[in-house]
Amino acid sequence: MFDVAFSELVVVALVSLIVIGPERLPQVARTAGHLWSRAQRYVNTVKNDISNEMDLDAARKMKESLMQDVTAIEKEVQYDISEIKQEVQSAQLTIEQQVLQAYHRAAPPVELPEHAPVVDTPQKSQ
Repeated sequence: MFDVAFSELVVVALVSLIVIGPERLPQVARTAGHLWSRAQRYVNTVKNDISNEMDLDAARKMKESLMQDVTAIEKEVQYDISEIKQEVQSAQLTIEQQVLQAYHRAAPPVELPEHAPVVDTPQKSQ
């Protein structure tokens, strides 16, 4: 993280030994280590939170894009369905008209005589 050479670490250790003293140096080093680890955990937590938020934002954008696509497809399907319904209704009307025309052409009206003769047929007796 920090570009620190070994010689720089030795200088820091000697200065801290002189300033703090040999009796308190282990306790100060331990405290500094704890503080350093807390700072690293905090930085890692912030990094993870930012990463998760970016992932959530990307997921939201993807969801919005997918919803727009679904809505567009739904509109297209509804339009196609309405066109098909119109075509079916038109075809049904045409077929019904053709059937009626064929029926009228094929079956001319039958004319019955006004007074049909009544014929008695004798019954046979046994």
